[in-house]
Amino acid sequence: MSSALGVPVLILKEGTQRTAGRDALRVNIMAVRAVAETLKTTLGPRGMDKMLVDSLGDVTITNDGATILDKIDIQHPAAKMLVQIAKAQDNEVGDGTKTTVILAGELLREAEELLSRNIHPTVVVSGYRKAAAEAIRFLYELAEKINIDDIETLKNIARTALTSKAVHGAREHLAEIAVKAVKQVAEKRGDKWYVDVDNIQIIKKHGGSLLDTQLIYGVVLDKEVVHPGMPRRVEKAKIALLDMPLEIEKTEIDAEIRIQSPEQMRAFLEEEERILKGMVDKIASVGANVVICQKGIDDVAQHFLAKKGILAVRRVKRSDMEKLARATGARIVTNIDDLTEKDLGYAELVEERKVGEDKMVFIEGCKNPRSVSILIRGGLERMVDEAERSLHDALCAVADVIMDNRIVAGGGAIEIELAKHLKEYATREVGGKEQLAIDKFAEALKGIPRTLVENAGMDPIEVLTELEAAHAKPDGKWFGVNVLTGKVEDMMKLGIIEPAWVKANAIKAATEAATLILRIDDIIAASKLEREEEKKKEEKKEEE
Repeated sequence: MSSALGVPVLILKEGTQRTAGRDALRVNIMAVRAVAETLKTTLGPRGMDKMLVDSLGDVTITNDGATILDKIDIQHPAAKMLVQIAKAQDNEVGDGTKTTVILAGELLREAEELLSRNIHPTVVVSGYRKAAAEAIRFLYELAEKINIDDIETLKNIARTALTSKAVHGAREHLAEIAVKAVKQVAEKRGDKWYVDVDNIQIIKKHGGSLLDTQLIYGVVLDKEVVHPGMPRRVEKAKIALLDMPLEIEKTEIDAEIRIQSPEQMRAFLEEEERILKGMVDKIASVGANVVICQKGIDDVAQHFLAKKGILAVRRVKRSDMEKLARATGARIVTNIDDLTEKDLGYAELVEERKVGEDKMVFIEGCKNPRSVSILIRGGLERMVDEAERSLHDALCAVADVIMDNRIVAGGGAIEIELAKHLKEYATREVGGKEQLAIDKFAEALKGIPRTLVENAGMDPIEVLTELEAAHAKPDGKWFGVNVLTGKVEDMMKLGIIEPAWVKANAIKAATEAATLILRIDDIIAASKLEREEEKKKEEKKEEE
């Protein structure tokens, strides 16, 4: 609403809510900080878990940042931005989502104090951007390069990623599996290494314990052999991958076949049988003794395959077919007539096994497979789900280091070192009001070690003072807090290490989110009635 000469002028629709100026900023900052506070308690080895119950009553128990934000139904538009940056961090580097969200919350908390001192938001934004750029530059300057064939260092990275998870007891076993899996699927392109974590198939089956989790140099299919007469175990398997049905396909056009005698009927059925037999003979003639089919396999074709002693699996997912091609070296064939011996893949063993209550087909012992599988076991279904999320973080952390071999120390060490450097940088090179913003950015970085210490039940003031004193020494750059003992120690020596890429990305994403929110000075929300009408219109369109 606006007013001209005392006469009210309506600009916005009735029921529209508008919050402007400092109020808008305060509301947004409060919403973001509320989300960050929710995640704070989950950070570090002493972090707690969250139990999330959805509208259908399904329970998820986790301390994975990306999962928590994905599962809670956040309504506030500013808080939704945090969900988006967490997703972006997870998609880009696969780890560090909690750090990103907590840092964004801390940046806004520190900015609030500057705003209360009448410093304009654009000055704060400018200072924060300078601070982030300098922090990332210095972070890479501090980072140490590692040899990606140094298995022990890679295991330390996986262990660090798994430390704060519910699977802490089995982290040695899972860290070893993560490193072996990533090393196996890593490929060199030019002079750079590339890792696609999607080439590591993760299959979950509850039963057993986390220590029964195993790495299979091949692929596991959550399927069973199609015919009881087929072998359940094939050694030195030659595998044909078919992206076509072993069935007589129905014609696209409507056709009518008039059969006037039993002989014609028999001839018709025999012709179908002959075509299917021809397909099976073709498969057998090239030497295949295992058939994996993406489409269906006719009962008659199953009978002929069983007679030839060929093991067959049908209706396999496209993604699993691609993994099989990478693992066994086979080529996916779309026309049976094109199948040759060169198209076949190889595996030492193809076997149907019972895992828990289900039967699964294991294709293992492939020569230098470019795709591998991890079969996760655990006593509880919830524990198996959490183990999958934890293992995903470990796999991504190891993959990040193989693609960019620079590492930094964890345990809050890098944040304290960056904070120290930014304070010097602000005084030495910036000055003015922007210096205050850079100082606040440095304080926000200290929020990460502070949270680690608080979650461990220690006194944050005492520990942070000790940390800063350690970093003031010439050889103190990698000193962090060991939350298990409560002491300030050299994190590099303890093997608490993280990929530099993850930290740099977290700083970048958190700064983007904070600066975006600080630039908003007006929130104009449509009336609820109008939003409900829009929703009904959309639903009607979908039905049509």
